[in-house]
Amino acid sequence: MRIVVVGAGGIGAYFGGRWAEAGLDVTLLARGAQLEALRSGPLRIASPLGDASVPIAVAGRADEIGLADVVVVATKTWQLPEAAASLAPLLGADTLVLGIQNGVEAGDVLATAVGAERVLDGTCRIISYVAEPGTVTHAGVPPTLTFGERRGGISERGRRAFATLERGISMTVRLSEDVALDLWKKFLFFAPFSAVGAAIGRPAGDWRHLAPPREMFVAGMWEVVAVAASRGVELAPEMIDANLEFVDRLPAEGTTSLLRDVRDGRRTELEALAGAMCRLGRAAGVPTPVHDHLYALLLPHEVAAREAAEARAGQS
Repeated sequence: MRIVVVGAGGIGAYFGGRWAEAGLDVTLLARGAQLEALRSGPLRIASPLGDASVPIAVAGRADEIGLADVVVVATKTWQLPEAAASLAPLLGADTLVLGIQNGVEAGDVLATAVGAERVLDGTCRIISYVAEPGTVTHAGVPPTLTFGERRGGISERGRRAFATLERGISMTVRLSEDVALDLWKKFLFFAPFSAVGAAIGRPAGDWRHLAPPREMFVAGMWEVVAVAASRGVELAPEMIDANLEFVDRLPAEGTTSLLRDVRDGRRTELEALAGAMCRLGRAAGVPTPVHDHLYALLLPHEVAAREAAEARAGQS
């Protein structure tokens, strides 16, 4: 089975590299300095689960690769529309497209671009980032990838994809009967956690023990529960306690991609996280004051980063 991973950032490079390490047929679709580094040498993975130096096929455009059996789209959410529109050269009659973005709306974007019949929804858990071009660092959280049919249930094509993807080294892959619930379970944690941490500008260890930000995180989770319920997804209240326990076990220096992007002046996934909560809440008539406040605090960072990126693009 031929796998193409679209996006060679911290998530795409980690999972793609571990599949290549296991001997699977993998190509990374990359850009910029990461593309150049991987063209000239192996992908280096630094991880508490074991370091690796992995030769891996890499391309800068989809039309350089040929048809794929599974396309794993691991771009940032704001990059997804452009990435989805570029996938056509990879798509054969039975090609599956699996998005593993943050948030709960990526599958809709992919379905619009490539056809709903191709799309599997997915989510992942990992703290990883590109330390330098050609090197990805896994900083925490056991790497887990969960995917399944958008309509629910287990399909034969899902089983075939799972049989290949689960062979990756130093990762857990799950085939889910209810991937919509899995997406919202992650969103329950990640939307408020990422926004609180980014607004504070500090890693988890600096705020999780303090009552005001901890209470804001909890209130934000209750907002996600309410919005999910408005869309027919029931999130059990005990998930909130489980998420608090999870936060308390995180490495003290643990950060989210949202915090790192705000800190480094890059474009962020704010619109897919706190922004999505505000939009979905308004559409359902569900108040989301915590996410509204956090979104307002973080929006100027996103706008400034977007304008800077557009200015750089105009100069090139």
